[in-house]
Amino acid sequence: MNRVHIKTYGCQMNERDSEAVAAMLRARGYRIVADEDACDILLLNTCSVRDAAEQKAIGKAGYLQQRKKKQPDFVLGILGCMAQNRGAALLEQLPDVDLIVGTQKFHQVPDYLDNLRAAREAGVPIGKSIVDIGEEAGSQNTIKDHVAPEAGEDRQVVAFVSIQQGCNMDCAFCIVPKTRGDERSRPMDDIVAECRALAARGVREITLLGQIVTSYGRRDYAHTDGVSPFVQLLERVHAIDGIERIRFTSPHPRGFKDDLVAAYGRLPKLCGYVHLPMQSGSNRILRAMNRPYTRERYKEIVDALRAVQPNMYFSTDVIVGFPGETEEDFAQTRELFAACDFDMAYVFKYSIRTGTPAAELSDQVPDEIKEQRNQILLDVLQQNSLRRTAGLVGTREEVLVDGRDKSGARFTGRTRGNRVCVFDADPRLIGELVPLKIERASVSTLYGSLELAGVEG
Repeated sequence: MNRVHIKTYGCQMNERDSEAVAAMLRARGYRIVADEDACDILLLNTCSVRDAAEQKAIGKAGYLQQRKKKQPDFVLGILGCMAQNRGAALLEQLPDVDLIVGTQKFHQVPDYLDNLRAAREAGVPIGKSIVDIGEEAGSQNTIKDHVAPEAGEDRQVVAFVSIQQGCNMDCAFCIVPKTRGDERSRPMDDIVAECRALAARGVREITLLGQIVTSYGRRDYAHTDGVSPFVQLLERVHAIDGIERIRFTSPHPRGFKDDLVAAYGRLPKLCGYVHLPMQSGSNRILRAMNRPYTRERYKEIVDALRAVQPNMYFSTDVIVGFPGETEEDFAQTRELFAACDFDMAYVFKYSIRTGTPAAELSDQVPDEIKEQRNQILLDVLQQNSLRRTAGLVGTREEVLVDGRDKSGARFTGRTRGNRVCVFDADPRLIGELVPLKIERASVSTLYGSLELAGVEG
């Protein structure tokens, strides 16, 4: 009873948390399996950003409860943000769940599973479900383990590194401060050591992760000559031999001071791609959301970054249908959305999250209007993306080969601008930076052929 499958919902932070749990479990002798039908233990690492994400996970858990009737020893656990948000109340809907673990207790999962296994192997009744959603000092330091590839697997080329957890921003629509807690940063030396260890294993690209990643270390480290702790960390990771590319997510517009903008001009390993959440293009709605910037300041940041790197690529988050959003508010959002020329965007229809200030507002926008506004922005995005990718046809892009595609027949990689590429290659090129001639493009994917004379010569 040691085969574990972890199904992850939500953001890259959740993916990183799941990987850390998998690494800790493998170190305890558990097997991590890709097929959920072949597991003895199934863990759902959940998201709470939108109600739909919670309902999807609850539906999956409800379905899996039926499996326990056929397999009495089957263990079902719920981890992460939904577990933190709902806690023991989940058992009212899901009474057969064995384990509910919140966002600050991922490192306890191996102990809890060991206990469940020992009890079942001894024939001892389990009794009540295990629920642990307590806060724990230093929990941000526990997400540090990575799963090493097993024999026969492609080497790991890209890695996520958690540097900061929690959020103190109190946006009116967001439940993250409740599910992730207050802002907490890891020691800079520990992060750099983790990145060095990954480089020694062959990792070439690092993505630094945090709820508000640009707030890293602001209470723990001093600004030096106008350089923020986050930019100091970027400089130290940039100096690591073997690391060729650096990305980060998710930032806040407030974090893009002059030092971070300038870093894109002086740190060659920092990729020319920025995820910059906009949320709304209306100053009135931004104030209602408790977002501490204006549409004018947002556009200034975009323009400043493009002045440093003219070929900068941008993605964003936008919420349509926030309570009180009028046609004029939405028109301003659409205008700014088009003006920024985003390459990719996550467009969300506002959903009520119980416990947030926005949930109490009376002027909720009807669902059909949210849907219309959502589709309008998606249409603008598609036009922008098609134009941007079509403009790359015939050019040569530097691509980091990171492994095989889903078919196993071809290979994939990403440009510095974070565009996914598909091409033919030799497995020995995994982990290499190679020139790719772009021959065809879809909305989000580039297709081409490698030009290896410069690589092999």
